[in-house]
Amino acid sequence: MNKLQVLVIDDEWNVRNLLRIYLAKNGFEVMEAKNGYEGVRLAEQQSFDLIILDVMMPDMDGWEVCKKIRETKDTPILMLTARTDTKDKVKGLTMGADDYLVKPFDSDELIARVFALLRRSSISQTTTVSRVITNLDLTIDPEGRQVLVREQPIDLTPKEFELLFVLAENPRRAFERENLLEKVWGGDYFGDFRTVDTHVKNIREKVRKAELSFNPIQTVWGVGYKFQWTDERK
Repeated sequence: MNKLQVLVIDDEWNVRNLLRIYLAKNGFEVMEAKNGYEGVRLAEQQSFDLIILDVMMPDMDGWEVCKKIRETKDTPILMLTARTDTKDKVKGLTMGADDYLVKPFDSDELIARVFALLRRSSISQTTTVSRVITNLDLTIDPEGRQVLVREQPIDLTPKEFELLFVLAENPRRAFERENLLEKVWGGDYFGDFRTVDTHVKNIREKVRKAELSFNPIQTVWGVGYKFQWTDERK
């Protein structure tokens, strides 16, 4: 059986070496990139099962690398940082990261997060629903994993797409943030409820810029979120 492929992007040799040792012990094949430009090039040229990306790098930082990779790839991204500021974590999630780990990290936690990301990615890729959801000038195509506003595609990250789709599939249900975390990120996700809020904010901003005629995600005070239908479902 072929080994799972992991791309490690970090400018520090000792960190790359440590990650390579941890991952190799757990059956992964590791490729290394010593800067952001090299990481983006490798991510575009090859297919990886997971990318581990350091935030603080010279020339091109991890946030910019994540943004560049998300333009062409849905590969799960685990970001590493020595900073504990919540704003940094939110920024990484906004750019399209799937999870965050603060340095110095415990090897067991690293591997647990890696396997959790791979499980969620596998579930997402094997779950196919053929019915297209249409409401006014918004179209959600789950099989093509594409969202259209006025027949023009908008650029949602994989988790943004899944969150919007879960809400749209259940238009009369108000979801608690905990329920959304479990459905979209999986029961073994290590993050908190602010992750949901950040992704909702991003979706709203992107559809607003695309001039969608309504706000698709309604805040239900004291509960969470629901999809806001403006006409009858087809």
